[in-house]
Amino acid sequence: MENKIEFLSPDDLLKNPAFSQVAITKGNGSTIYIGGQNAITKDLQIIGKGDIKLQTEYALQNVETALKAAGATVDNLFKLNIYIVQGQDVRKGFEGAQGFIKKLKHPPVISGIIVAGLANPDYLVEIEAVAFK
Repeated sequence: MENKIEFLSPDDLLKNPAFSQVAITKGNGSTIYIGGQNAITKDLQIIGKGDIKLQTEYALQNVETALKAAGATVDNLFKLNIYIVQGQDVRKGFEGAQGFIKKLKHPPVISGIIVAGLANPDYLVEIEAVAFK
């Protein structure tokens, strides 16, 4: 059986081009779990201090780097958990995700969670990902 991910947005649920409602993995592949990615470089430089748009862009670049390290691409992605610090403009974060979203054949299942804070007070967003290949 070929490994694949099936995406569904049932008619009785909200349909949105930015995300799917259901993702089903099929086959004997590997599930890849990517820990929370922030806007930080390997040299501990925080990108976009105070700017959720830039931090979202960079955190998603880190997700792509992690996918590549696992031998996967954005096409293998099926789940994102996005943690946003309370008080941040979610729409600006969404703007920062546009370049990433345009690369996706199928929008993943997404959870957006508002949190009081993250591990570093300069982090405004953290993104976890799950992929299957």
